[in-house]
Amino acid sequence: MYDKKNIFVVGIDDFHLAQLRTLPGADDYVFHALFTHQELKCCDRFPVERLLDEGAEQLRRFPGRVDAVVGYWDFPVSTVLPILRREANLPGPTLEGVLKCEHKYWSRLEQARVVPGHIPAFCAVDPFAPEPLSRVTLDFPFWIKPVKAVLSYLGFRVDDAAAFRHAINRIREGIHRFGEPFNHVLGFASLPPEVAGVDGNHCIAESLISAGRQCTLEGYSFHGRVRIYGVVDSMREGAAGSSFSRYQYPSTLPEPVQARMADIAARVIRQIGYDDAPFNVEFYWEEDTDAIWLLEINTRISKSHAALFRMVDGCYHHQVMIHLGLGHEPVMPHREGPYACAAKFMVRRHEDARVVRTPTRAEIDAIEAENPGVVIQVDVTEGMRLSQLRYQDSYTFEVATVFVGARTAAELEHKYERVMARLPLEYESLQGVPA
Repeated sequence: MYDKKNIFVVGIDDFHLAQLRTLPGADDYVFHALFTHQELKCCDRFPVERLLDEGAEQLRRFPGRVDAVVGYWDFPVSTVLPILRREANLPGPTLEGVLKCEHKYWSRLEQARVVPGHIPAFCAVDPFAPEPLSRVTLDFPFWIKPVKAVLSYLGFRVDDAAAFRHAINRIREGIHRFGEPFNHVLGFASLPPEVAGVDGNHCIAESLISAGRQCTLEGYSFHGRVRIYGVVDSMREGAAGSSFSRYQYPSTLPEPVQARMADIAARVIRQIGYDDAPFNVEFYWEEDTDAIWLLEINTRISKSHAALFRMVDGCYHHQVMIHLGLGHEPVMPHREGPYACAAKFMVRRHEDARVVRTPTRAEIDAIEAENPGVVIQVDVTEGMRLSQLRYQDSYTFEVATVFVGARTAAELEHKYERVMARLPLEYESLQGVPA
């Protein structure tokens, strides 16, 4: 008789729990909820204090052995994991190592020390300063965004002073939602002087990166060794779109470009001191100039990519998260899945509207049965306004997700078009309707 591994998942939800239970060796795991996704992400305020206090207490009172504490969500989950693991004496990165990735300004300072030619010009901005534009050291146009947010929340392209004023007004209204709980976490860390004055209610401004092909490297660091196990292309709407249309795996970027990106990522991860945990790093490649630009680092697996790895490689990359959480070097299959390529399509609307029709579970099941390799998630409900959706980017509303596996890229497109022709999502305009 052997003991099963007790794995606590912070922010667990049914969709990803079902994926966890398909992992090789999952019969040897018992997954425990350390708060649910609903409790952590669907309330008006992120309950960081409660998560740290009650979460640590739940781990202390657990009658068995706690073998791992893991999570696949972004803030606040990814940011508090080091504190919870430290309380339980479990392996993982330091809090400072995580924050050097997640605090966008601190991260740029560290990147500038080892890969200065691969990052844009940047500066910190206090949106509550009397004249915040006077603090910006960049010329128009540039991007401005909070030092901590998710999914491009409160991120704006700024082309002139009027656009800056509009962005600052929006940021002042919403930045505290992430800023205050992030500040609580910062209070547990040792911060260098150049970062201590740039708290979660600050922004970072960055010069524009020329349009290019965007991708994400999924990897991990284990005992100081950095490995990249997959590269996913990120495709945007139109030639200059600000919103993602789909993620596609495997990447079609040239192998030498992928290798250079992997080297840049490894240098930054080692500089930061981030170890014994998964990460993903977003890059741009300019085909015309062959320049590579590092966008940002996330201290987690991307849950958006999990189904793509299952379809192409044969296993959800939650496997990487679990193995590292248990203190082992990850083992991932490669190209052992049923499809040669896969994509996550984001179904978007560009204007607010009221949802008047969504598919039933039976309708979704029928569409998936008719299209093998398709998984559909709908994020809206009948009667709601799209503006009620949380954490959208500043330009669109993401109403549904369609995962597709196929033999070729052309078949991916064809399957997606066939699904959308059958998917009953209907809206009514809000023109003339009070907000």
